[in-house]
Amino acid sequence: MRVLLRNRLAAIGIALVCLFVVFALFAPWVAPSDPAQLNLAARLEGPSHAHWFGTDELGRDVLSRVVYGARISMLVGTSVVAFSLLLGLIFGSIAGYYGGRVDRFFNVIVMNAFLSFPGILLAIAFVAFLGPGIFNLILALSIGGWVGYARLVRAQVLAVREREFIEAARALGASDWRVITLHILPNIIQPVIVQAAIGMAGAVLAEATMSFLGLGVPPPTASWGSMLNDGRSHLFDAPHQVLFPAAAVMLAVLSFNFIGDALRDYLDPRSRIEAGL
Repeated sequence: MRVLLRNRLAAIGIALVCLFVVFALFAPWVAPSDPAQLNLAARLEGPSHAHWFGTDELGRDVLSRVVYGARISMLVGTSVVAFSLLLGLIFGSIAGYYGGRVDRFFNVIVMNAFLSFPGILLAIAFVAFLGPGIFNLILALSIGGWVGYARLVRAQVLAVREREFIEAARALGASDWRVITLHILPNIIQPVIVQAAIGMAGAVLAEATMSFLGLGVPPPTASWGSMLNDGRSHLFDAPHQVLFPAAAVMLAVLSFNFIGDALRDYLDPRSRIEAGL
């Protein structure tokens, strides 16, 4: 952590992620008002002392909706990365460890079948079929995102499974499950952690995209993507409706990318040597 905090971009990213996590966990206490409270007399007001981020077309406080939107983005991002990573570890480890026909089945047939469709298009089709909702959204984004983790894990397992300590574990009678979980996975987890940190940025952006298209959480639940969709019709007469949720999405994506880049530089010895660390 001390090494990461020496990197200014990583420190900024960690601070922003902590801020969004505080918003997500303590939204009822941080938000100045109810994000769904209507006040038509104050609709489309600009930023003021009463409403720091202004109000939307229904008079709802934009700051409160941005704070509550962090709850949806952090929940969806964390759940999507966790579920995708779990599937990727399972299928990637099986394909890389056993090889042969098992590897050809998972790598050539299953993974390539999912890669033949763009992830966001697959998620749109899935949510459009099942209907909008946070559970369907998480499931759809996870189904489209696990393949990248699986290919990374497979490549790492292929490089590690023939090492001497793996052969020694097999010679001592260790089961396949023990070899994979106790000997292989701890030695390949570093690039997976980096990919997961960067994947959080993609998951937050994908959630905002789906909500912008009306395929995310149903209204009146506050979401950054749905706020962008609501404010695009007032882009010129009330631009604050778009600027603040767009800034929230941008800062969330940048923060996870900063953390992912810093982790990659720290966990990769070659890049640390080149940087003089």
